[in-house]
Amino acid sequence: MTALALAFVLRVVTMLGYGPAQWFNDSYEYVSGAVNPDRPSALRPNGYSFLLLLMRPLQSFALVAFVQHLMGLGVAVLIYSLLRVRFGLPGWGATLAAVPVLFDAYQIQLEHLIMSDAMFMLLVVGVITLVLWHRRMSWRLGAVVGLLLALTALTRSIGLPILVLVVIYLMVKRTAWKTIAAMVVACALPVTGYMAWFASAHGNFAMTNSDGAILYMRTALFADCRKMKVDPREELELALLCISAPPGQRGFSGQKYLWWAQNGQRFHAFGVGSTFTPETNKTAGAFAQRAILSQPLDYLSLVAGDFFRAFHWGRPRFPDFNTYRQYEFLPENKILPAWSSYRGSTDTDAQKYDPGLRTAQIQGKLRVIGTDVTDPWAGFLQAYQRVVRLPGIVLGGLLLVGLVGVAVRWRKLGGPVLLPWLASLGLILAPAATAEFDYRYLLPAVPLACMAAAISLRHGFSGPVTAAPAAVAPGSVTPDGVTSGAASDALGDATTGGGVTGGVANGVTGDPAESGLGTGGPVTIIPDPAALPGPVTPDPVTPSSGTASASTTGSAK
Repeated sequence: MTALALAFVLRVVTMLGYGPAQWFNDSYEYVSGAVNPDRPSALRPNGYSFLLLLMRPLQSFALVAFVQHLMGLGVAVLIYSLLRVRFGLPGWGATLAAVPVLFDAYQIQLEHLIMSDAMFMLLVVGVITLVLWHRRMSWRLGAVVGLLLALTALTRSIGLPILVLVVIYLMVKRTAWKTIAAMVVACALPVTGYMAWFASAHGNFAMTNSDGAILYMRTALFADCRKMKVDPREELELALLCISAPPGQRGFSGQKYLWWAQNGQRFHAFGVGSTFTPETNKTAGAFAQRAILSQPLDYLSLVAGDFFRAFHWGRPRFPDFNTYRQYEFLPENKILPAWSSYRGSTDTDAQKYDPGLRTAQIQGKLRVIGTDVTDPWAGFLQAYQRVVRLPGIVLGGLLLVGLVGVAVRWRKLGGPVLLPWLASLGLILAPAATAEFDYRYLLPAVPLACMAAAISLRHGFSGPVTAAPAAVAPGSVTPDGVTSGAASDALGDATTGGGVTGGVANGVTGDPAESGLGTGGPVTIIPDPAALPGPVTPDPVTPSSGTASASTTGSAK
């Protein structure tokens, strides 16, 4: 509770220092979707815009930021509860796993941005927590998980592959097919409905018109039309996307080849306003696929470079200085740009949503102030951010711990470590493979990496451990509430090997928490000799033995 209270205070300080909220370049599209909810965005799913729409009657970006800070604290509570209750970690261990979410300055700053990431993080961690908490899921719970996965996918497109991970995990656990079917259907219905709405507005059955364009950005640094064998006479549309500058002179970020019409690139050759149309998106996707298939080593090298960029000790400026600054607590106010939007401009959309935004005359023009910086709170946060953050190399260490945890549980295909570890790894690898490295893409992976590492370290790297059994007197009551004599009736004739641990009596060996039987220790049951058919002398229980020498045919209830 102390850590949670301190983290809450830090978020209050953030709201005092940077009111009402902070802004990223993507923020304006989300706000436009909330102000004009009649059409889905062509660039990204509208899940976060739906949240903004629900909160629009409050007319306050400050309340939006406050709710997002509560989401961040909710992620920490989920991590702590899962590790403490379900997996039996001590309080300090569960708290330590939640520390990055509670205190990382960049996590707090991300929650304060008008962005989808806090919502996405809560949904992902919520799904993983629900799945790991229940060893056996009912179809109703499966439907709940499916709905959460649908919200995750509608918040960020990368959420949809998490459905595949959860399905594979449940199949490995031999979950009932009804549960898996209920989850898939519950996820598919909202997503399909959204795609139908998208088709009514944009003409194609999809979630966005940007996946091909963004993949084009991924390949822009190495795509060579000569190696791709693009024939301009036969494939004019692909040829228009060829970049004239040699690959060695294209810089270290491909974003300029998508977002800005600069010399040396041709993505905007199709005309203003055609960037995210179905036709352009399809052509850009075809170009990117040709580049990847023609130059696979160049592509893999680029992906590897961005993947390992996530694990630096420092925080190098990437992809450019302006983008890097948007993740910082800055000393100056944020003036909202007056870019063109669906039905107006980005600054007027923001004012429609929150009429309380302050305006000021700047260089002879009336401008909207999106963020007011107030000291001493802002100065404290600037100093705090220079010191308190999770270095990338620590995130890499957490993933390595999780990998070892998966490896030592290879007989169980990774056990409960596998799902959060794969989800964390995927959230880092997917942007590197399909878009480009961005610091905000790392933060949703952190709580899952902490979760996987904490479960792995619960018993060190030795795998599940069964504690030495304690002797129970004949006829006494076991922790299961069953007397030894009664238990012997349930066990039948399988009593000749001495004591039977509670785990074996239930047909499960190893750690009860990992097998889904709860977090209590094993229970030893010694049959009452008086209840046995004929004179039997029980074998002594040796401290080194945690199992019976003879197999049981039933289970102690």
